[in-house]
Amino acid sequence: MSTSIPETMKGVLCTAVGGPEVLEYKTDLPVPKPGKGQVLVKNSYMGINYIDTYFRGGVYPSPKPEILGRDGEGEIVAVGEGDVYDLKKGDRVVWMGSGGYAEYTAVNVLHVARIPEGIPETIAVAALLQGLTALTMIRESHPTKAGEFCLVHAAAGGVGLWLCQLLKALGAQVIGTASNATKIEEAKNAGAEFMIDYSQEKDLVSKVMEITGGNGVDAVFDGVGKDTFEEDLKVVKRKGTVVSFGNASGTVPPLAITKLAPKCIKLLRPQVFGYISTREEFTHYTEELFRFIQEEKIPVKIHKIYDLQDVQTVHRDLEGRKTMGKLLMRP
Repeated sequence: MSTSIPETMKGVLCTAVGGPEVLEYKTDLPVPKPGKGQVLVKNSYMGINYIDTYFRGGVYPSPKPEILGRDGEGEIVAVGEGDVYDLKKGDRVVWMGSGGYAEYTAVNVLHVARIPEGIPETIAVAALLQGLTALTMIRESHPTKAGEFCLVHAAAGGVGLWLCQLLKALGAQVIGTASNATKIEEAKNAGAEFMIDYSQEKDLVSKVMEITGGNGVDAVFDGVGKDTFEEDLKVVKRKGTVVSFGNASGTVPPLAITKLAPKCIKLLRPQVFGYISTREEFTHYTEELFRFIQEEKIPVKIHKIYDLQDVQTVHRDLEGRKTMGKLLMRP
């Protein structure tokens, strides 16, 4: 990979709040310069995540125009001033941050990791953001134990597949939901012991209670949001945990906290960056995630690699529930 740095680059600007049409492919964006505590990465592959649609659509307010994208992998081509944790030019790295829909990204070194030898191209970026999201939730949001019943909504989605695989590796009994036979099969292959087709099954609560012998689940991991939240409170067992981490169907309405009282339910609304806000936390979980991959306990599912100029198609596919696993782009 060449380390010469041009003045301009290809990238995608999100010009306003709206649908995929507000994403504009450009060939003359300025290449950023790394500031203090940053490195400049020439991206080989960039990730697309459902959270990108929240920033594009205004669910999460952010200044416009902006370059979306929360993760990527590539080569460090320049290093800023200050402590950069021994990162150097030429390192092959994976990162989490912002500004990923571009050839070059200036990234805070807090969330940059060298890719271990033996992990091939695309795998680290396909794993990092969604893998760490799932891993931190099963370690901290609900420290999962072998034998527990866990319900995973959208089990064939990016984070959903990671949850199925990691929960299975810990010995949990996974109940997943998905919208069609193909996704159901994918989630089963990832470790979901029981699957519910929510396009056919109209009484999710009864089905979950049947599977769990009337006890309910120890934990719900819900990236869907508004459409599933009320059922989450019904299917979780006494002293169980509801982990609400996404808004695919819309944001959860305001909640009267007294609804949690009868079953002493623990309710969390985590985000991955809150669990890895120190370098020590990021390193700890990244190393654990890489071990899962290197020991072949977790196969990394990539849906498709798109070209950067096809970004509007990527967002339409993602929001149209046409994808399973990680979506990547290349410059």
